[in-house]
Amino acid sequence: MRHRKDHRKLSRTHSHRRAVLRNLATALFQYERIETTVAKAKETRRLAERLITFAKQGDLAARRHVDRFVTRPEVTRKLFATIGPWYAERAGGYTRIVRIGRRLGDAGETAYLELVKTSEQRETERKARIEAEEAREKGLKGEKPGKKARAKSESEGEAPGEAGGRRGRRKLEEGATPGPAKKRTRTGVKTG
Repeated sequence: MRHRKDHRKLSRTHSHRRAVLRNLATALFQYERIETTVAKAKETRRLAERLITFAKQGDLAARRHVDRFVTRPEVTRKLFATIGPWYAERAGGYTRIVRIGRRLGDAGETAYLELVKTSEQRETERKARIEAEEAREKGLKGEKPGKKARAKSESEGEAPGEAGGRRGRRKLEEGATPGPAKKRTRTGVKTG
């Protein structure tokens, strides 16, 4: 029986398990979203939420306690400067686990472990991504038409393939049908 044994051993020795959880927690604070197995995500969530609670305290003793566990000093600074104040009004539940299916190699159940953000934070991040995309499109103005240029050319009456791109030219030149769609990959950081 496993009475009073409240954590998952993850089939590792104590030192290996501690190293894995330290690295996962550090990556979570650095990238704000990681992909790992469900068991590791559940164990990492316990530790990450405790570290965020220390970051909310913000005193020297809390910073020293977090420094013992987080492996990178810049991540500790980010935890105390930005992540801790996000949750000043929140009493807990700083992370969420989103299951995403099974791994191909060993059918291990995988999940995203991510920091919970308010709707205002998500909106500001979305605006920043849109501005970065527009700035990138301005930099590549003459080379490749982006979504807006394609939409504009389609609204002016051109066929979708006439605006540019390899598939469109091939269709016009050779009369060939387009090939299979490109394989999509998941976004996010894979750890563990």
